Amino acid sequence: STRPSFACPPRSSPGSARILAASVTLVIISVTKEGVKFSTAGDIGTANIVCRQNKTVDKPEESTIIEMQEPVSLTFALRYMNSFTKASPLSDQVTISLSSELPVVVEYKIGEMGYIRFYLAPKIEEDEEMKA
Repeated sequence: STRPSFACPPRSSPGSARILAASVTLVIISVTKEGVKFSTAGDIGTANIVCRQNKTVDKPEESTIIEMQEPVSLTFALRYMNSFTKASPLSDQVTISLSSELPVVVEYKIGEMGYIRFYLAPKIEEDEEMKA
């Protein structure tokens, strides 16, 4: 797959930005060679959480693995991303797959049983011409 994706412990995922959830509506997820950055801003401040590639050998469930061909940065509704994190207790890893042309896929593997996947389209900036 050419979609940039990353896997990390669920506690490192978008739900980590819950502190600002009362005043924030959007989260920007950016994937680069340096890592994955979750950014958000609101009335009470800003939050930036960075997950860097980390292939922890002694605890594979704590590793962060980034696979990408080219950088991508997309904006999503924070309330939906926060809803997805409710599945975190079911899995040691969350995999998030991003593409500028497809919805984000947030996947929690559940042992040998299978997985839960959530899909969310990115927020599209309104074209100035459409507002006129």
